[in-house]
Amino acid sequence: MSRIFTLDEAHELLRELLPALEEFVQLRADAAEISLAMAERTSSAAGGLAELKAAEARCNQTLADLAEAGVEIKGIAPLLLDLPAVLDGVDVLLCWLEGDAELGWYHRSELGFAGRRPLP
Repeated sequence: MSRIFTLDEAHELLRELLPALEEFVQLRADAAEISLAMAERTSSAAGGLAELKAAEARCNQTLADLAEAGVEIKGIAPLLLDLPAVLDGVDVLLCWLEGDAELGWYHRSELGFAGRRPLP
């Protein structure tokens, strides 16, 4: 069974996770740049094969850590995370999208991202 977060728990967890999420976004971009350079047989300021493998490993570890914490990963480009919760007796997913400064959105579980609304 999934973890159900209170609003306070979700806000606190996201505050703790933000540095790792920002690192993930940077590493994802580095990996894309290195992959393109390797495919084009050029060089990248982000590095080569060793840096690509390190970025991939770190990104995979971050995703594993998120899942272990009870966070649902809905997308990685852009990074989209849901945290199961209950608001006013209704099952919802607290929703964080890459670029959001804080956890400020939710949607009913059955509606998905299209039903995304600001938290009350």
